[in-house]
Amino acid sequence: MSMSKVWFITGAGRGMGVDFAKAALAAGDSVVATGRNREAVSKALGESEKLLTVTLDVTKPADSEAAVRAAIDRFGRIDVLVNNAANFYAGYFEELTPEQMNQQLAASLIGPMNVTRAVLPVMRKQRSGHIISISSTAGLVGFEFGTAYAASKFGLEGWMASLHGEVAPFGIATTIVNPGFFRTELLTEQSTNYAEPSIADYDERRAKQLEFWKSQNGQQSGDPAKLAQALLTIASQQPPPRRFMAGADAVSTGDQVVADLKAQIDAFRDLSSSLAFVEVKK
Repeated sequence: MSMSKVWFITGAGRGMGVDFAKAALAAGDSVVATGRNREAVSKALGESEKLLTVTLDVTKPADSEAAVRAAIDRFGRIDVLVNNAANFYAGYFEELTPEQMNQQLAASLIGPMNVTRAVLPVMRKQRSGHIISISSTAGLVGFEFGTAYAASKFGLEGWMASLHGEVAPFGIATTIVNPGFFRTELLTEQSTNYAEPSIADYDERRAKQLEFWKSQNGQQSGDPAKLAQALLTIASQQPPPRRFMAGADAVSTGDQVVADLKAQIDAFRDLSSSLAFVEVKK
């Protein structure tokens, strides 16, 4: 295996995906940059002999299969898959429609599964590869107004953690990345979809939530370009980490999740430990 890697990146037409692709190209690696709008991907990344732009809607399995075939035809292998494409449906659970929930899960949970399913035969044949899935701190802790997004990220976490044991024997590594707030386009009007107000009981809290989320756009503390460099570092590790907390705010959230879980375990440790079935001797 050469030192140069072939990266396959979803959602590379805007947001973090652009930074990931640019960083890999700058490092001398080859990149398959994908997005629903191939022209937008090409415009964002320019031209390079080491760049292949491909149309890919992650919700369509056929798109994933075609994109992987194109990658192999061009570069012959795929070393690093970055499941980055996602969307954001915000709102109170009662006000989110079933269709909105389905769309959230389709892009942010089923989408990465579709792409990974198409890539795995290639990596198994190689007996090497690295699957990186971009989760969120919302994959570790739920938050008000975020039921749909958190559901997709919690699902992503469970799937990736289970996938690890299945593919490790083939030399394939997995990494879950949990970014905190990064200054991306996720909170722009093009990427965030809000539930339509429909229940008066939520009016006051909804107004505050909308004000908060809209005010965060462009004010996030994380630098996507620095996260892109961190991914290059992660991909060079042998073995790479199974989880990477991205950003000081993500580290703080992780610490709090661990502390809260420990407190809940300890609070009912005796009751929890008293539930074993006891055979009654006759």
